[in-house]
Parts: sequence; structure tokens; C-alpha cells
Amino acid sequence: MKKGVMISTVEHLLSALYGLGVDNLYIDLDSMEVPIMDGSGKRFIEEIDRVGVQEQEALRQYMVIEEPIEVRHGDKFAGVYPSPAMRVTYIIDFEHPAIGYQEIQMALSPDAYRREIGFARTFGFMSDVEYLKQNGLIRGGSLENAVVLDSSGIVNNHLRFPNEFVRHKLLDLLGDISLTGYPIIGRLHAERAGHAIHAALADQISRLSNHYRICTAIDLDSVLAEAAV
Repeated sequence: MKKGVMISTVEHLLSALYGLGVDNLYIDLDSMEVPIMDGSGKRFIEEIDRVGVQEQEALRQYMVIEEPIEVRHGDKFAGVYPSPAMRVTYIIDFEHPAIGYQEIQMALSPDAYRREIGFARTFGFMSDVEYLKQNGLIRGGSLENAVVLDSSGIVNNHLRFPNEFVRHKLLDLLGDISLTGYPIIGRLHAERAGHAIHAALADQISRLSNHYRICTAIDLDSVLAEAAV
């Protein structure tokens, strides 16, 4: 929300853009909510790939993490750490029998995002659906665009990956962290987190400008070399 204008459910679209390295575009909406599509970034990725990406003259700018930045709320945690490459780790641990403990670690690139993250769908619990709808959320939500669970298992769908749940949490993290405004050269790490923790980390990063350096691709090698000394 900015200046009284609110747009909801932006994270899947922002995640696809961040994951594919698209960093300059206008997005026109005729509603306050970005369409949920199938609950993942799949449709956005397909359309971006269909129309293509135009390389522009301006040099891309990167955020190079030089000192750790963390946020913690109880056992929920997210942080970003110095690393010569874009790396991500996400850990979830649900008591639900269909989820349990899941962990994913990977180097981030457009190809890896397409292959490993972008098609993972959002998930939720039948017990939460009515409450969310009463509060004006998941307006476009249905059994067609989410993995829905009840107390015993998955209600409506087969999984696209055995660990689709943690992959989608990583998808969400990348969409939320894109609000920092730059592709991050560093290692993102989150455990038992969610949108509130992701957003808190993005906010903390924006406040701690002495913990990172903004540089162009031309300066990237020298900046990373300095950081390694």
C-alpha cells in the first residue's frame, strides 16, 4: 500500500519477475488484487517467456551483502548473509502429516527458478478458508488454484514436487524480498517464516544500508573481491 492505494497478492508476480531477472517494467491492473492464476508463478513465467525480455542500455544494479542482516519472531527467522553468489535456503516444519519437515537449498538463476521454484503452488488449510473469505482475502481462491489440506491429507490435488510446500514458501520469499528494489548478491535463509517475516527482513535491509553496497555489473567482481579480503 502506498498513498492510500492498496494492491493485494502481489508476491507471485513479483517472485516471477525477480527470479527471471526482469527489473524494469510497468504493470497495469484493473482491480486491487493481482490474479491468483493457478496459485504459482507458472502463468507469469510462461507469458514473460512468450513475449521475451528486452535488454536495455542502463547497467543493472545489484545489492551486495557485506554484513549479516536478520529478523526473528520466536522460532520464525529470516536473514541474508555475505556470499559471492545468489543462494537461498528455506526450511519449514509443519505438524501436518502431508508436510512435516522440508528443506530446500539452491543457487538462484533464471533457469533454476523456472525449473525448481516457479511452478510450486500456494497451499492452505480447509479450516482457514472461511475465515479468510470473511475477511476479504483469497477473493479468487478456489480448489483450482491452491493445494488444500484437511486434517488427514491433501483434499484436491496431486503435488507437482514431493516438497512443493517448501518450494512455494521460497517462491513467496523471493517475491517479498524483491521489495528491496535490487537483485541480492548474498545468501538468503528462512526458517518457519512467512510473509510477515519476509516483509520484516525486506524492511530491515532497507534500513541497514551500511550492511551492503549497491554496485553495477561492471563493479561486481571488484566489490566481491574486496568483501572476500
